[in-house]
Amino acid sequence: MSLVLDIATIHIRARLRQTVVAVMGVAIGVGFSVMMAALMQGSQEDFVRTLVNAMPHVAINDERRDNPAQPAETTFDAAQIRGLLPATRRRGISNPIATIASLESWVPGSVTPSVQARGILRYAGKDVAASIVGIDPQREPRVSQLVNHLRQGSLPALYRATNAIILGDRLAEKLGARVGSNISMSAGTGRVITGQVVGLFRSGVRAVDETQSYVLIKTAQVLAEQTGLINEIRIRLNDPMIARQVAERIGIDTGLKAVSWQEANEDIMSAFIIRNVIMYTVVGAILLVASFGTYNIISTITFEKSRDIAIMKSLGLKEATVRRIFVLEAVAIGLGGAAMGWMLGYALTLGLGSVEIRTGFTDATRLPVIVMPLHYAVAGAVALVSSAVAGYFPARKAARVHPVEIIRGAT
Repeated sequence: MSLVLDIATIHIRARLRQTVVAVMGVAIGVGFSVMMAALMQGSQEDFVRTLVNAMPHVAINDERRDNPAQPAETTFDAAQIRGLLPATRRRGISNPIATIASLESWVPGSVTPSVQARGILRYAGKDVAASIVGIDPQREPRVSQLVNHLRQGSLPALYRATNAIILGDRLAEKLGARVGSNISMSAGTGRVITGQVVGLFRSGVRAVDETQSYVLIKTAQVLAEQTGLINEIRIRLNDPMIARQVAERIGIDTGLKAVSWQEANEDIMSAFIIRNVIMYTVVGAILLVASFGTYNIISTITFEKSRDIAIMKSLGLKEATVRRIFVLEAVAIGLGGAAMGWMLGYALTLGLGSVEIRTGFTDATRLPVIVMPLHYAVAGAVALVSSAVAGYFPARKAARVHPVEIIRGAT
């Protein structure tokens, strides 16, 4: 083995320029594949994070997924009753305090009550339809990023003015309102109240910033003309990925409609599957092209050493030993290229991550990139395998030729 290693080392050193070219070919393929994987994975996770932060992980409302079974359905198997509603239905979740206490006993996260209402906001003669959400300012930071999205004002400011309201910045722009403006709020009940704008927020999701507003729970209850109304319970989990399982359990335990963020965005989540296929296809294509380049370079080097192969066989080296020498050279080149490619990929990833993007629609941001060991392991493994294959097949072909034929044709 020491002889094989010595000969391989001499070959690598003897043609240093070819060796460097081969290593650089492998390094460029590995580096750019790592960079593309980091960029595409980072952009996807950044989008999911923005989406998840803009809404609760699980939202429970006062609807029911299934109507309660009627006596006729329990008595007769053939009976099915659909669309049955009571003559008068009181809005809101029944006994919300007990429901919240029950959820807090097992849900791995934070729970908060809220009141959801649709209404009209009026200021300076402009009427804009908006979603008015009644919140508890003390609990809200546990379940949403509203406190981090505030551009002006603060959540405690809701206590400092009568019927105070926080608007999305695009909603305020539509109304022409600013912090300190007094606006009129009305809901479907016909109740109209006047409140003061005490803050503006920007979530980065246009649909939210154009339609969402926040008030105290009691203010929303006054608009709805129902004391004690709680028609939504919002949950933020320690692990957002278990939201679907938590929502299913809540639905079984309470009978209420619990919607996870994945269910609320099924179309987007389906698009991510296609996006992942595209991402892995692009990265795979880069690695495949790099593998062919590696194969061409190393096979050329092996072919140029045909005379060396003839001499070694003339000295009594077996075909297997000759193949082992060139495979070892190819693996060494692949290993060196993979190591350099990792450094190149990391540098390219850091460079992309430092690029600042400024637009007129969002705050200054940077390209989202994620450094994952899996990307480096896959790229390095492909580089080593392609290098080994690139060294094996040309060496096997050359080792089978009789030494006399090689020397005779090497003139």
